[in-house]
Amino acid sequence: MTYFRNNNAYIEKDGLFSIEKIFDCGQCFRFERDDNGFSGVAFGRKLRLYDEDDYTVFENVAEDEFNKIWKDYFDLSRDYNGINDMLCRDGTAAKAVEASRGIRILRQDRWETLCSFIISQNNNIPRIKKIIGRLCESLGTDIGGAYTFPSAEVIAKAGAEKLAVIKSGFRANYIADAALKVASGQIDLDAAGKMEYEEAKKYLMTIRGVGPKVADCVLLFGYSFLSAFPKDVWIKRVIDKYYGDSFDEKIFAPYGGIAQQYLFYYERWISSGKRQ
Repeated sequence: MTYFRNNNAYIEKDGLFSIEKIFDCGQCFRFERDDNGFSGVAFGRKLRLYDEDDYTVFENVAEDEFNKIWKDYFDLSRDYNGINDMLCRDGTAAKAVEASRGIRILRQDRWETLCSFIISQNNNIPRIKKIIGRLCESLGTDIGGAYTFPSAEVIAKAGAEKLAVIKSGFRANYIADAALKVASGQIDLDAAGKMEYEEAKKYLMTIRGVGPKVADCVLLFGYSFLSAFPKDVWIKRVIDKYYGDSFDEKIFAPYGGIAQQYLFYYERWISSGKRQ
């Protein structure tokens, strides 16, 4: 249930919408916890969310903006109850669903997602956030105390040398190469969204520094290719620990990407000591 009052949008949580889990499962890097909620920037707009009783409040978000931007961004039209029931047929996934219920796969800006996951290589989440923050402050637009994510054209014009300020190391060359390819039209990110999954993955991997894991992250979090199943160190640990050599992500089809996020969150949750 969604309703609008005093220029705010109210989303009923209903056990299927958790801002804490959504922003703490490694899929996006521009939202931070504040006093009693989360604040960040997406699609060039500032957004603040917080929980109030059984609802999550989208602060200063009118109905028109909510329907045009945030409804799709938070994947609110998808039946996660039905998906969760299907994934629970697998014993390990059932435990992951229970721990991770409330996660939704964000549908993020494609260029920002590509650039962010290039930065994510061999990196940890706090450092990824700092690098992206410096990138936005250096080359983005100030929108009143926050900064937009810079376009491919702006980054391409800056070049790898001017990216030194963001302290991304070897990734600066990859970011600059991706920006140049996208800005020049050599890579058409919208065209990738019209391809089949395997074709789109190969297409993105023509960008320097984009391997299978980064491509899968971009396809999952920027395009909603839910068959994408990124395998980072956490997921490889999950596979070794619970499934072994016989593992095939097709057991979660067609929702492998959602299962991946649940398993990722679950394993980090276990490892953090929140559950013994």
